[in-house]
Amino acid sequence: MGWLCALLLAAAPALPAEEWAQFRGPNGRGVAETAGVPTRFGPAQNMTWKTRLPPGHSSPVLGGARIFLTAFEGDKLLTFCLDRETGAVVWRREVERGRADRLRKPNSPASPSPVTDGRNVYVFFQDFGLLSYGPDGAERWRVPLGPFNSFYGMGASPILVGDLVVQPCDQDTNSFLLAVESRTGRVRWRTERPYVISGYSTPVVVRPAGGEAQIVVPESFQLSAYSARDGRRVWWVRGLACEMKSIASLGDGVLYINGWGFPENQPGRQIQVPPFAEVLPRLDSNHDGVIAKDEVADAKMKSYFEAFDLDRNGSLDEKEWNLYRAMMSAENGLLAIRLGGTGDMTAASVLWRYQKPVPQVPSTLLYRGVLYMVNDAGILFAFDPATGEVLRQGRLSGAVDKYFASPVAADGHLFLVSQGGNVSVVRAGADWETLAVNDLDDEVYATPAIAGGRIFIRTRSALYCFGPATVATTK
Repeated sequence: MGWLCALLLAAAPALPAEEWAQFRGPNGRGVAETAGVPTRFGPAQNMTWKTRLPPGHSSPVLGGARIFLTAFEGDKLLTFCLDRETGAVVWRREVERGRADRLRKPNSPASPSPVTDGRNVYVFFQDFGLLSYGPDGAERWRVPLGPFNSFYGMGASPILVGDLVVQPCDQDTNSFLLAVESRTGRVRWRTERPYVISGYSTPVVVRPAGGEAQIVVPESFQLSAYSARDGRRVWWVRGLACEMKSIASLGDGVLYINGWGFPENQPGRQIQVPPFAEVLPRLDSNHDGVIAKDEVADAKMKSYFEAFDLDRNGSLDEKEWNLYRAMMSAENGLLAIRLGGTGDMTAASVLWRYQKPVPQVPSTLLYRGVLYMVNDAGILFAFDPATGEVLRQGRLSGAVDKYFASPVAADGHLFLVSQGGNVSVVRAGADWETLAVNDLDDEVYATPAIAGGRIFIRTRSALYCFGPATVATTK
């Protein structure tokens, strides 16, 4: 078992330590090694610049002197490059939104965040596919993908693993994991994943000591690790929620992942659904071998019917009914999972579970030996990552709200941004303390980026840069 403890984070692209090159920074950790980020800021305080932007939920990423993010405007899917020092738009590129795949609010046609190697940028749109642009905005390549069949629409962001751009395409039918060459866009491998339904989680990368990089993806009901070299599924752990949205937090040989499906997935509230063969004779009034929505009397099942109807044809066959059973018996929660192994590692690798209410979207944050989580009621938890013991929990006073952005950290502080645009700055520690609540007076769905003593926050209408006191500019 000793080699398991030697698992290290993969060195995904070689960028300076402060670069925030993908969703939630280096390998999705949410931690910046920088100092001087202000604790008090807003439109009238410590604002370096503000740039108005079209809508989109993607989070800003940083590469050298540039910032990249995506947006949409009518039938245009947009990629922006901004100057990091001034916020000025360096270039804007657009492609036609040739279709409108299934999408439910609050998701957006521009939710997945870009990833950059410091010069080039790689973006994914559910209504187009993958694209890459060079430093001057010239299109380098495109890989059309879809259409996609996801209940809420796509949410996972691309990541860079060596010379590959890796994109999870989790949907209710025909899920797959794709790796294309970052230089050419040529497909290196594609792994079909028929056991996966809709999911929204961005992968992380681990590298066993002396071994090859593995791509770890939270999936419906499970978490799986795939070989970065050929896409082969290496190991997996069952017992996750039926629908995953968060990115994993990585420690020394251990991963922390939270997931929420339905209120009925709370332990003790699960609904025991009988087998298809038992209910079909009773519900199938027209004897066509499937169960239509108008043949269902149960109000709860009617309200969830569309989530189980994977092909959206208005009826459930035996496969879809079995999914309904699985989704109703799944458990919400936060799990600590030992990394590594081969095959099904469930029995050996789950270290602890926390099964009181966890958030739908925000990820956990592992920072300076404490694991943090903010739930949908605006309650912040601090856990002992070794045992799962709750060290402290309390409401974020002044920011009791729903949260879509994941928490991030720098210089001994946590930054938590509520949907309503209140940014809580919390002194990190098992006995955490709220130091300030900053009001941006606009909705926020994107996760902040931090580097060089500055924090970059995207609201519904603009990208803000906050840093040491300076003359603010607005574009």
